[in-house]
Amino acid sequence: MKITKVEPFVLQVPLKRDVSDALDTNPFWGVPGCLIHTDEGIVGTGYTGTYSWGDECFADIIGTHFAEVLIGEDPTEIKRLWDKLHWSNLHWVGRAGMVSMAHAAVDIALWDITAKAAGLPLHRMLGSHKPEGVPVYNTDAGWLNWTKEELVEDMGRLLEEGWTHLKMKVGHDDIRIDIDRVHYVREHLGGDFTLMVDANQKWNLQKAAAFAQAIEDLDIYWFEEPCHPDDVRSHVELARRTSIPLALGENVYSKFAFRDYLVSGAIQFVQADCTRLSGITEWLQVAGMAACYDTAVVPHHGDFAQVQQHLVAATPNAEMMEYIPWLLDVFVEPMNYKDGVLVLPETPGASTDFDPDAFAKYRIH
Repeated sequence: MKITKVEPFVLQVPLKRDVSDALDTNPFWGVPGCLIHTDEGIVGTGYTGTYSWGDECFADIIGTHFAEVLIGEDPTEIKRLWDKLHWSNLHWVGRAGMVSMAHAAVDIALWDITAKAAGLPLHRMLGSHKPEGVPVYNTDAGWLNWTKEELVEDMGRLLEEGWTHLKMKVGHDDIRIDIDRVHYVREHLGGDFTLMVDANQKWNLQKAAAFAQAIEDLDIYWFEEPCHPDDVRSHVELARRTSIPLALGENVYSKFAFRDYLVSGAIQFVQADCTRLSGITEWLQVAGMAACYDTAVVPHHGDFAQVQQHLVAATPNAEMMEYIPWLLDVFVEPMNYKDGVLVLPETPGASTDFDPDAFAKYRIH
């Protein structure tokens, strides 16, 4: 099998309601990626996720720079092609951010082709460990732009629907606001559900430590992205100052950076995202490395669980999957769950095929 064409695309999918975290308020979720065509008629789909800023740059990286590396190659030689892309000319101008994310889209498409060619869903091709699925936690209720009352109402609605794991956003300049909000949630909704908090890298060490110490008695499952993701030292020190486990990874772009976090003991939950790392290939390396430190992997949702549901099902140390229902109407086979647990697909591939009507409707490039 040979690659005959690399077709970049950009989708912009409107959000169904206005939401904010500590860094962003945006009307769309960007889905830049590519369709990789082969001479056997198999088409692989891969993509990454953004807040819709600079999405056209991904199309240029993929369509101009990566395509020339891929045309004529065997798409099933995924790891060799990963090295070729990583060490292409773009290596010298960007080994993280857009280059890594564009690489991710290509790598995911290659895995999609290979699983389709094998006639297997990706999780079975990788060797399923959890064919029954894993628990899912919900992030789509704890947004920073909600009032305290709206926060409790929205999170309470999800609890009534049967959700047992919820995450809320924190990250105001004044940490007292967030301390009050977390206490308010626990006071009004009780302690019979698992609660995580996420600062989206907004605070420095001093603010993060003060916040953590003020909520330690509220049974917080993890404190996510408290500080800048490149600042390993602050996370090491924060881990010493609080008993709340730390989670991080959605803005970490290489296995080497994850290695430094794991070696230092700074994080207890690895939130590796195959659309931010350079694809599934590197994600699997990070997950294996985390297993060496007996550390749980709980992916960030940049793909909205379409791809990463397969990865967690094939990873012994994967504990949960994040859920936000923004893109459910975009895919042919959207991720599914029952009673708070993933229901894994059995269709061959990586579950990345887009609904043709939605693809045409939201495509801007």
